[in-house]
Amino acid sequence: MLKNNTIVAATISDAKTLTEIALKSKAFWGYSSELIESWRADLTVTSKTIQTCQVYKCMVDKVVVGFYVLNTAKENLVKLEMLFVLPLFIGKGIGKKLLAHALNKATISKVKTIELVADPNAIPFYKSQDFLVKEQIGSAILGRFLSLMQKDL
Repeated sequence: MLKNNTIVAATISDAKTLTEIALKSKAFWGYSSELIESWRADLTVTSKTIQTCQVYKCMVDKVVVGFYVLNTAKENLVKLEMLFVLPLFIGKGIGKKLLAHALNKATISKVKTIELVADPNAIPFYKSQDFLVKEQIGSAILGRFLSLMQKDL
């Protein structure tokens, strides 16, 4: 675990930086640049996202190294829309710290379940944090499936 890291609320001025972190983090898994580009809209953090969701960033020495987006809770359920860490910081405990922060925020909102759609490469991470695969859902790529995962709080 890295020292000197803090989690703080993101601001509208962070939108572009957070989007770049999402794109770089996704590319870490070896996806082609064409594929990453085709996902740009889904991986973009907008000012509206920051205004309407709970968006927190992890800072290491004044540099944003990761973030998450938690949507507004509905009917005892909240969705973790995004959680990304810069490749240089993957495996250093930042993702776990961000997820723990998100789980705490979800618990405070009194929901019973948190849900997310996981990239196939992220499934082991979420399983290690006690998330269960609920179902497989199709993606925009023929023959590629994503896992809908959830955890009871």
